[in-house]
Amino acid sequence: MCAAGGLGVGRRGDALALPIQAPDLSECQTSGTSSGNNCCPPYSATIIDYKFTPTGKLRVRRPAHKVDEAYLAKYKKAVELMRALPADDPRSFIQQANVHCAYCDGAYDQVGFPGLELQVHESWLFFPFHRLYLHFHERILGKLIGDDSFALPFWNWDAPDGMILPRIYTDSNSSLYDPLRNPAHQPPELVDMDLDDGDAPTRQKQIERNLSLMYRQMVSNAKTTPLFMGLPYRAGGNLKPGAGSMENSPHSSIHIWVGDPSQPDGEDMGTFYAAGRDPIFYAHHANVDRMWQVWKKLSPRNVDFTDRDWLDTSFLFYDEDARLVRVKVRDCLEPEMLGFTYQEVDIPWIKKRATPRATPTSESSSTSSSPPTFPLTLSSVACITVKRPKVSRSQTDKDKEEETLVVEGIEFNPKNRLKFDVYVDDTDAGEVKPDDSEFAGSFINVPHGRNHDKKKKMEPVTTTLRLGITDLLEDLKLDDDDEVLVTLIPRKGKGKIKIGGIRIELSS
Repeated sequence: MCAAGGLGVGRRGDALALPIQAPDLSECQTSGTSSGNNCCPPYSATIIDYKFTPTGKLRVRRPAHKVDEAYLAKYKKAVELMRALPADDPRSFIQQANVHCAYCDGAYDQVGFPGLELQVHESWLFFPFHRLYLHFHERILGKLIGDDSFALPFWNWDAPDGMILPRIYTDSNSSLYDPLRNPAHQPPELVDMDLDDGDAPTRQKQIERNLSLMYRQMVSNAKTTPLFMGLPYRAGGNLKPGAGSMENSPHSSIHIWVGDPSQPDGEDMGTFYAAGRDPIFYAHHANVDRMWQVWKKLSPRNVDFTDRDWLDTSFLFYDEDARLVRVKVRDCLEPEMLGFTYQEVDIPWIKKRATPRATPTSESSSTSSSPPTFPLTLSSVACITVKRPKVSRSQTDKDKEEETLVVEGIEFNPKNRLKFDVYVDDTDAGEVKPDDSEFAGSFINVPHGRNHDKKKKMEPVTTTLRLGITDLLEDLKLDDDDEVLVTLIPRKGKGKIKIGGIRIELSS
């Protein structure tokens, strides 16, 4: 497909060492689509520092495809009551959906930095923000039906039996239904975590690819805390420093897979301003949150950040009593701190490490002979030869530092749906799939519809993709090679992404 060439040079930058503060609701701005969508919550001048004290038994979140009729009746009733609340009640369904819109679509500026957007995606805030968001949503639902034990279900898409859109959300007469979903992706269609539009695998092959992708994102590409949870994001810093492995995929890919492609921005799930309008959003994110807990149990080295700037970052939410409360990241490090847990289920992807392609294509298929220069507009396949910082590393070295492929200076307009794939050591990378070792990972952008001023052009943002490749290099027997061939293939949004550079580093 392409010939080797060119070592990428990237950009770096450090943010101020300060925790991000809860937003000032009085300064909330219109956000959402270009037509304007006010996601701002009702204003209150009274803020309570929140401290949840669990009482009695833990609330248990169970797989959505296994819930019984008694639970389903309670769940539907709770959402029905939430939908029936007045629109200006901060606990109402639309206001709950707007919470996500406000925090991710530019409604808030960072406190102390006017004009600098507050963002909860593509950084180390992704997991804690969404855990807290679901906590308050869940508590409101329980309060509405008078059941303190009520817990949200989780969409168990990481197991074969759960890889279809849960049927409890497909009854058009139910409060759990949302008409703005992809009609081609209704049961029994299997989730495609790779968003591979050009392929039609058998059901078993799709399952195998999903499981291999899960292994890569939870194990091979998650051997350090920043690789799994995302890069540090401090007050005054770049609003999208870099997502962790789980946020990129399957989190983002499933958002896009569920959303209705006939809508302007893939509403509801396919764009962040509207995603919370679909009840399945909360089951989807419950499983994303569950992955945080699963990851910490996989290895002793899988631990949370201890950085005070992370621990002291704060958010504002309305609780089940409609009180405006301030809560910090340090208050949600374990589900038990918020009074819930997850039902134990099988983890079938844990033994699904990818394998090298059985019949790699000959280099005679090469169609590109000149190396790219950076910054690079990714409008077609690009191949780059990247030098490694150290070769022939011992197992002790590998356990201490992860060899990490860094694609930096990724510049794009956040309103666009984007995806590019990254491959290593394959001259016909277009044929590589997630269950092949040569597949290193993907960058995916779920559209953000922020637009404070209809006449103002939406500015591009810059982020970084980091991929752990130690396992990949072992599988492909490249441990002793001084350099590797990296191939980038744009899948969605060709020509709408710029790449600042590519390098390999050792990270701990």
